[in-house]
Amino acid sequence: MTQSTVPAAPMDVRERLRAFIEHRRVQGVIITLILINAVLLGLETWPAAMAAAGGLILALDKAILAVFVVEIGLRLYVHRRAFWRDPWSVFDFAVVAIALLPATGQLAVLRALRVLRVLRLLTLVPSMRRVVGALLGAIPGLASIALVLLIIYYVFAVIATNLFAAGYPEWFGHLGRSLYTLFQIMTLESWSMGIARPVMENFPYAWAFFVPFILVATFTMLNLFIAIIVNAMQSYTEDEQRETVAAVEHAREHIEADLHTEVRSLRAEIRELKALLTQAAPVQTMAPPRAPHTNS
Repeated sequence: MTQSTVPAAPMDVRERLRAFIEHRRVQGVIITLILINAVLLGLETWPAAMAAAGGLILALDKAILAVFVVEIGLRLYVHRRAFWRDPWSVFDFAVVAIALLPATGQLAVLRALRVLRVLRLLTLVPSMRRVVGALLGAIPGLASIALVLLIIYYVFAVIATNLFAAGYPEWFGHLGRSLYTLFQIMTLESWSMGIARPVMENFPYAWAFFVPFILVATFTMLNLFIAIIVNAMQSYTEDEQRETVAAVEHAREHIEADLHTEVRSLRAEIRELKALLTQAAPVQTMAPPRAPHTNS
């Protein structure tokens, strides 16, 4: 009896800890601490706040960091190797580990990376995880669009350098300047009054260059970026829905199999009970022998 109960005890503890750290209230507390920590990190950049309550701010920051370390430790104990197979868990571990590194001397730049703890919201809020997952899924499509946009940029930059370098070397003097100027035009930042109209004073037909570039680079290519991201988000949502339906279907099949097994075992027990009752029935219904009748 003791050999069967000893191995079950650690599993029971891990299951209880799993239920504890995955409880909605615990997750809500962690999210609240992340938001508070984000506010504290912002206050650390405010000299007036640090002068008034710098010690309290730093103490609260360390206390919240201690809570994060305990939470990560519990998750490591509960999930074991599965923890490292989950990208979101690895991200949480890296963010907390960066906060624990010494931020003095040459590593002082790591102090600024403590604000990455705010990004842990992405791992705790399902809607944010869905958006990040969709963005990551859209990277292959975005890379293809970016390559096409780069080719268009290069072609227009070479044309602009050949056309306008002599008159406006500060904007189109060489390929690098042309690329930067075209990027400004693509963002529609002062493209008309700041660049296009001054160029058109010396090159009246320059509009025939700028208008097609804006139509292709700004309205067409950027809308393709948006379309790919929206499509990726829709595909990611559909995949999640299919996984949820598959999980529910698997659970239903498992429950049905268990029910069929229970029904078969109950039927077998009922048949055995009927057989026992059938065997016992003649014995119970047999009349006792009557005593011989004698005449007095």
